[in-house]
Amino acid sequence: MLPRDPDEPHRAASSLELFFDLTFVVGVSVAAHELLHAEQTGAVQGIVLYLAAFFAVWWAWVNFTWFASAFDTDDWLYRVLTIVQMGGVLVTAAGIPAMIEHGSFALGVIGYVVMRLALVAQWLRAGRHPGFRVTAIRYAIGVTVVQIGWCLLLVVPRPGAYGAIGVLIALEFAVPVWAERRRVTPFHRKHIAERYGLFTLIVLGEGLLSVANALIDAQGSARGWELVLLGATALVLIAGLWWIYFARESPVLATGMRGTFAFGYLHYVIFGAAAALAAGLELSIGLIEEPGGAEARGPSALQPTIHAATTVPVALFLLATWFLVLRGALGPGARRAVPVLAVLVGAAALVPYALQVAALLVIAIVVVLEVDGRSRAVS
Repeated sequence: MLPRDPDEPHRAASSLELFFDLTFVVGVSVAAHELLHAEQTGAVQGIVLYLAAFFAVWWAWVNFTWFASAFDTDDWLYRVLTIVQMGGVLVTAAGIPAMIEHGSFALGVIGYVVMRLALVAQWLRAGRHPGFRVTAIRYAIGVTVVQIGWCLLLVVPRPGAYGAIGVLIALEFAVPVWAERRRVTPFHRKHIAERYGLFTLIVLGEGLLSVANALIDAQGSARGWELVLLGATALVLIAGLWWIYFARESPVLATGMRGTFAFGYLHYVIFGAAAALAAGLELSIGLIEEPGGAEARGPSALQPTIHAATTVPVALFLLATWFLVLRGALGPGARRAVPVLAVLVGAAALVPYALQVAALLVIAIVVVLEVDGRSRAVS
């Protein structure tokens, strides 16, 4: 397994990578649906476990993506091991409902370990190359040891299991930092930027499904105009997030390794928030559709909480995008305006017509970015 050229021209996502991403459409969708259920029932534990379940899906994608950027040989064995990882993703997705609703980790852990051990086999292949032997072996050892920890999680009593999950996630993050110290793998920066952009589109696509659901449910509904308004508002929010995320060139193209790790790891906030946005929109659709929902639509302590399920994920997406992608590419005024407007998006849950106000604030951020881009181009 020879390393790829990190400066290879015209490097783009392969058909296998795009096929691999389809399994994560399933995983993200299941996680978002279970988050919706947790929000509907007010189960704080379910919301916390959503963060862990989404980590499992996202982290498997991250590790495959960076490995493929450096060592994708596209031979038969590479394809077979990748398909095994896809099977692990689907098993993990199947285990998410039991994990979030009942705190049962067995099926999710089995799928996760299958994904990770298939990647260990890939690292052992890469380790046959003398230039990257130490790095690859470190990855193989580190990932295997942590998988033993995930298996032991199944026998840990439930109260202690939640703390153990936090420790295991920290160890997962530590493995690449330790492994890359000896020699950095030859990942392709433009390829990585494209892959992260594609995953952003996947998670935003879950929100578009919510828009479609609102429009479908509007047909024949006594409150169809409210559902249509919600669908239009949701489309503005999602299109605005797409516009903002891709407004500037990815900083991973010109950053050091510390910045590269920050880019790779902190995207968890962007991806997790985008998936949570879909759940929040579905929650708002349910608020309109439910019998007796008229009382819920009036002033109440519950309504801001429901709106916050949408506005807070949007705000987190915006703040993380500002920090990771936009901050270094904006003029002083725009650099200050974007995070202020993002915080106001989150706070919009407290005012009437919260989602429409949030959509207007997102439009304002788009305008700020466009004005900043044009002024900097002229200067």
